[in-house]
Amino acid sequence: MPKHVAVIMDGNGRWAARRKRPRAIGHRAGARAVNLCIDWCLERGIGALTLFAFSSENWGRPEDEVGALMKLFMGALEREVEELDRREVRVRFIGERERFAPALRARMDAAEARTRRHGRLHLNVAASYGGRQDIAAAARALAEDVAAGRLRPEEIDEAAVGARVALADLPPPDLFIRTGGDLRISNFLLWQLAYTELWFTDTLWPELDAATLDRALADYAARERRFGLTSAQVAAPGTAAATDTDNPSP
Repeated sequence: MPKHVAVIMDGNGRWAARRKRPRAIGHRAGARAVNLCIDWCLERGIGALTLFAFSSENWGRPEDEVGALMKLFMGALEREVEELDRREVRVRFIGERERFAPALRARMDAAEARTRRHGRLHLNVAASYGGRQDIAAAARALAEDVAAGRLRPEEIDEAAVGARVALADLPPPDLFIRTGGDLRISNFLLWQLAYTELWFTDTLWPELDAATLDRALADYAARERRFGLTSAQVAAPGTAAATDTDNPSP
């Protein structure tokens, strides 16, 4: 069972276009699939779910679509946080929060504060987020530490960078799911997905169901996760891959 699942929720616009409806209707329909995905993780004991809700590049979309997304985002925060709190789900937002309107930022802060004590499921929402932006911010933080004398350049290694990217306190995603049929990761969690198992489906996000998620889980369970080692090494007792608690092999 994966400890952390990352999802690109793709296909809302095409779902609406096939019904000759505005794209905003597709985004509204996709909200149901978000709740379904949260339920699925809770039922299966998956500890972390990261959803790509709005990329740093999405600001370039038509103004009316961005506006509709912001209204949908605000409405979801108003409606869902109480239920997430009751179900012991911790909510966190990653990305350039300062680009959002002050009222929306306040809602995001309030949702995080209200659910901060929970740990049944860590729900991470990537909003105004980009993987390159994330790595650049980590590099900037390291440069500031070096300039301030808190860190020597020779101390910068993978662990130092990894400690400064988003979600550093969680295990990296074990399973990545993308709906909508596109076969790419679209600047999502570039550092964190280094050894993640990737799974793609043609199913559009508003049409997502538990059976589709279960197919992803079954496919994940059938894979051998080697983390750069050979199959024989992975199978040998006591090897790092065989005993890694953060990245268990199925």
